[in-house]
Amino acid sequence: MTTEYGQGYGVRTEPGHPGGAGERRHRLPAALRAPVEGRTWRELGYVLLSLPISVLLFTYAVTMVALGAGLLVTFLGVPVLAAALAGCRGLGSVERARARGLLGLEVGEPEPLRTRRNGLMAWVGAVLKSGASWRSLLYAVLQLPWAVLSFTVTVTLWSLGWTLLTYPLWFWVFPAYAGQDGLQLYGDETHRVYLDNPFEITVTAGVGLLFTLATPWIVRALTMVDRLMVHGLLGPSRLVTRVVELESDRGVVVDTAAADLRRIERDLHDGAQARLVALAMDLGLAKEKLREDPRVAAQMVDEAHGEVKTALQELRDLARGIHPAVLTDRGLDAALSSVASRCTVPVQVEVDLTERPAPAIEGIAYFTASELLQNISKHSRATWAAVEVWRSENRLMLQVVDNGVGGADTSRGSGLSGLAERLDAVDGILVVDSPAGGPTRVTAELPWRAEGTR
Repeated sequence: MTTEYGQGYGVRTEPGHPGGAGERRHRLPAALRAPVEGRTWRELGYVLLSLPISVLLFTYAVTMVALGAGLLVTFLGVPVLAAALAGCRGLGSVERARARGLLGLEVGEPEPLRTRRNGLMAWVGAVLKSGASWRSLLYAVLQLPWAVLSFTVTVTLWSLGWTLLTYPLWFWVFPAYAGQDGLQLYGDETHRVYLDNPFEITVTAGVGLLFTLATPWIVRALTMVDRLMVHGLLGPSRLVTRVVELESDRGVVVDTAAADLRRIERDLHDGAQARLVALAMDLGLAKEKLREDPRVAAQMVDEAHGEVKTALQELRDLARGIHPAVLTDRGLDAALSSVASRCTVPVQVEVDLTERPAPAIEGIAYFTASELLQNISKHSRATWAAVEVWRSENRLMLQVVDNGVGGADTSRGSGLSGLAERLDAVDGILVVDSPAGGPTRVTAELPWRAEGTR
């Protein structure tokens, strides 16, 4: 169903959403910049350091684990094995710091050791039971063979590329000091081929240029494996990460609910409640005037009647802000149409749902669209807008588009960041595409749960 609503164009003179600076544009393409970029040299440094560090890690891990396993027949084996795992956890912290500094990889700390009581044996048991300890040990063992491979490939390609690329600068060394015409390409007992004429020297430099341009991307691919190993083996487990996310989301939900309660209390106290108190006082005065001056009393009652209408309208607006009745009775299509009719620009609403989602998801989608339309009315300076709602497999999709000035950004602490936090609390996503000059396209993605599902 597609419907258009609007109450005129209502162009505001306020500035639009804040916009970020444009991305930096480079004159050279990425393929030509790669050999001299800082990221490339940091990745090269990471690979070169990986070999000696991995030797130390492997030596420590294998030695300590072998010692602990050999001593398991005695009481000392268990503490030695726990010390080996604890040392691997500590070395894992060093590796996370190295990956953070050279690869730009942010990896959280693994889950801490949990001991129910104090003492050495409690600590030993916590270390042996911790999955992070065993993952750190696995990393120490697997890092060595991979470090040898990546070190060999990187050093070979890097030295070969730069050696051939700079060959025109140093080929004179061969006839001057080595007693041959140039770099030997082929040779046997009767025949030898040297790279000594200008054409061959130029081709050699061209081949070196190809190796030099390709090597950074090969090194980047190799370090991607290191990133996966550090993230998967030295970071928190998926379960721990999920628990942290849920704790954060719970905090957001609690704070949001408390803020909503304070807003409702403030609106009731400053609005309808104050008006009803004044109404009661006016009716009391009218009651006293009824015998003395019925005409004045009738006028006061008429004024009180107007105050009642105003108070009722304020209560309706407040109830609509909590949860509109039209959303409960008729669903998103009718509720969004009602919101669109109050927007200052024409809004096209299209809802393509064969069934209703769960009330909680439906309410979040409604208030998200309502706040986005309010932003359009206040800040966008748009002349039209569109709201689309549809289901994509197990996700509820909501998209709001306008042709305003653009520049909306969730990273500046605006209302969009609050929307993003609310959606994140229910495993939702808010994506904002708003270049300077417009148009603005905001897409909200919510988990689909059918009506009646808890």
